[in-house]
Amino acid sequence: MRKTILLGLLLGAAGAAAQGGLPLSSFEGQVMYQVMPDRFFDGNAANNAGVNKADPRAWHGGDLVGLTQKLPYIKRLGATAVWLTPVYQQQTQNSFDTSPYHGYWPADFRKVDPHFGTLADFGGLVQAAQGAGMRVVLDQVINHYGYLAPAVREHPAWFNGKAECDASRQKDSDCPLAGLPDLKQGNPEVRDLLLGNAQFWRDQGVQGFRYDAIKNVDGMFLGDLLADDRAAGIWTLGEWYNADTGTVAEWQRRGFDSLFLFSLQAAMKGSIMSGQGLDSVAAVLSRQGELPRPGEVALFLDNHDVPRFAQGSLFEDVGQARTKYGLRALMTLRGVPVIWQGTEIAMRGGADPDNRRDMRFEEKWTPQEKSVFGVAQNAIAVRQANVALSRGTLALLRTPQSLADRLLLFTREHDGQRVLVAWHGGKERRSYSVRLSSLGLSAAPGAVIPTLFAGQNAKIRVSNGFLHLSLPPEDAAAFKLD
Repeated sequence: MRKTILLGLLLGAAGAAAQGGLPLSSFEGQVMYQVMPDRFFDGNAANNAGVNKADPRAWHGGDLVGLTQKLPYIKRLGATAVWLTPVYQQQTQNSFDTSPYHGYWPADFRKVDPHFGTLADFGGLVQAAQGAGMRVVLDQVINHYGYLAPAVREHPAWFNGKAECDASRQKDSDCPLAGLPDLKQGNPEVRDLLLGNAQFWRDQGVQGFRYDAIKNVDGMFLGDLLADDRAAGIWTLGEWYNADTGTVAEWQRRGFDSLFLFSLQAAMKGSIMSGQGLDSVAAVLSRQGELPRPGEVALFLDNHDVPRFAQGSLFEDVGQARTKYGLRALMTLRGVPVIWQGTEIAMRGGADPDNRRDMRFEEKWTPQEKSVFGVAQNAIAVRQANVALSRGTLALLRTPQSLADRLLLFTREHDGQRVLVAWHGGKERRSYSVRLSSLGLSAAPGAVIPTLFAGQNAKIRVSNGFLHLSLPPEDAAAFKLD
């Protein structure tokens, strides 16, 4: 906590004045799709040096041309923004028997790695995405170089060594992360290099940056970087691993548009996939008032750094059914949903690198995977078609204590439109009757209201001062209120 406060003070001193009065970039209303290009789609076999798909730690051949070819698939799913893991030129050798296929071991921040293609290929991707009405978010590494990058040998003064680490009271920013060569962002040459890198990629037409490992980056430098992004209209998404609401709120105040809300992801995985009760989700949502910009917070079921959401069950069919529940639930929340490639078909996978299996497309899907995709596609479409779900405020309802572990109720409201959301963790179909006054909800009596989601038998009715709900097991539903 002390480290967080110190970084916040530094960032506030550097960035607040520079960003004051500038318009805020916004992704509220967007749905983001995360891609690791090497594991997505191979569009150019000519750049497949060293590819070995049988080895989960080797290059697998996916590239920028392939991603461009598959943009129609992402658009058909309903996503409106694409986040790419880094595409920089990587170190040429393996470390720990692992190739730098993931993009986080950079050697040159202003070149595209030949495995991914060329800078022209990147420009083609950006042009095609924006032509399809989709935004492009690029992953930015600002903490380190790759283990074997030439710069480590050529510019030793750029890096924190053992002496600096031992002497520092700020271990997160002054010591290596996973042994990676740790950049001294306070060094003028390093600062200028990294600020120049950001400008280079802004010039390529991206509309947002996802900043890796911000916990490990000098706060003063972050202030300068975010000020430049704000001035350029770039949306900024920070990764602070395991961030809770308080951490997200602090860094939004200090200049980031968004952070990933890891505490909500953990609560959703525990409640939806592991059946631990919905009260943990309610506890996270109850803190949303702390967030300066709750509509910008990044929400996710899984990503490239954690085991797959569907892996939470030993049984594939159960994992698929609960992923449907998770996808519908995700699309009812306030914030920016992020779907990691393959989650829309309940792809399985354990810890890294198993969670980074090659993406598979329609011609290779099972009927069950097609069904999961259909739920994902419909849930996104429902969200995008309803302004209350995509941009509305979220108000938790006072669910009776006896039901709190299996029933979560909240409303989403925007510009006179209101939606009631119900997450049901019960193992069987159930009907509930809850007095409106106990929920803190007002609604006029009327006819039965069906769920907004296709293929789901869920309904509500208001009568005699009660909210009556008929809900399927382990699922999330949404109902449009008059």
